[in-house]
Amino acid sequence: MLPEEPSTKRKDNAMSSIELTSRGEFSNLSRFLDGIKDKLHMKTVFDKYGEQGVRALSEATPVDTGETAASWRYEVKEGDGGTTIAFHNDHVNNGVNIALILQYGHGTGTGGWVEGRDYINPVIQPLFDELAENLWKEVTRT
Repeated sequence: MLPEEPSTKRKDNAMSSIELTSRGEFSNLSRFLDGIKDKLHMKTVFDKYGEQGVRALSEATPVDTGETAASWRYEVKEGDGGTTIAFHNDHVNNGVNIALILQYGHGTGTGGWVEGRDYINPVIQPLFDELAENLWKEVTRT
C-alpha cells in the first residue's frame, strides 16, 4: 500500500493550512524524539551548572577593577564522546589572560615574582562533584 499524498486545503485568501496524513510504524521516530529529549535535558542540566560556575568564579576572583571577575563565561559542547562544560575568562591585557596570572602567579617588570592565588579550583571542584553526582543519579534512575 502506498502512502497517501499530503493534501492542502485553502481556508481563505489570507491563510492556508497543510494537512498531512500518515499511517505506519513510528518506533524510529519515537527513539529519535526520546534521544532529543534526553539531550535537551542534559543541556539544561549543564547550563544550570554553567551559570552557577560563572557566578561562583566571579565572586571568588580577586578584585582590583572588577573587569576580570565580570569576564567569566561558560560553554557547553555536545559531541560523540559526550557533553563537556568549559569555563573561560576573556579579560586579556597585553596578550596576557589576567585570570590565569592571578591563579598561577607572574613575573614583574622589575624581576620580581607575584605569587598566584588558587581561587579557581576551590570553587569549581565542588561544582563538578555535584554535577557528576546529579548526572549519575539521572543515568541510574529507573
